[in-house]
Amino acid sequence: MKTDSDTRTYKQTARAKAAEETGERIVQAFYARMQVGWFEDIRLDDVAADAGVTVQTVIRRFGGKDGLLAAASEYLGDKIMTERKASVGDVGRAVEAIVKEYEAQGELIMRALAQEDRYPQIRAMTDKGRATHRQWVGLIFAPWLEPLELAERRHAHDRLVIALDLYVWKLLRVDMKRSLEDLRRTMLEMAAAALYTTPLALLEARTPENTDA
Repeated sequence: MKTDSDTRTYKQTARAKAAEETGERIVQAFYARMQVGWFEDIRLDDVAADAGVTVQTVIRRFGGKDGLLAAASEYLGDKIMTERKASVGDVGRAVEAIVKEYEAQGELIMRALAQEDRYPQIRAMTDKGRATHRQWVGLIFAPWLEPLELAERRHAHDRLVIALDLYVWKLLRVDMKRSLEDLRRTMLEMAAAALYTTPLALLEARTPENTDA
């Protein structure tokens, strides 16, 4: 038999879930607008309409465009790191993951980079993205980086960050109209050169984290 307390708990849980889903819809609506437009052109009215809520609801939840940008940045960061998941030393999977990410999010990130000098909020997002990218590269290539002396490790790390950078994707895929296979091959060759090894050696490397046996 349900008590008044059970009923109140159920209603509170349902309201909390509905509020969470509303927040997610608003963030995703703003994120979708960011994919095709400039920050200054995004209107709260359009975001609210896309999410099926009122402007007052958007403002109450996020305070305005700056709050929406912060939430969208967190959403994008979580999405990227989930899709980039690869074991330490598994260079083949890492290259495949980042190529897939750039194909899906590259234009959005390039648009953000083009606006970072105008909006401190966007600069915070892109700075976080750069730091996260460097950390991820260091993790994937840790078996090659960790044995190096500090100065050489930093130099090699820098070159690996460049090898897997978004601008490599832009140059090859957007500017030169090269294939995905060309992009994968170039990134792998650049990564191998950064470590004075060969692409085959990187692909055949085995560590405890990526060995099934």
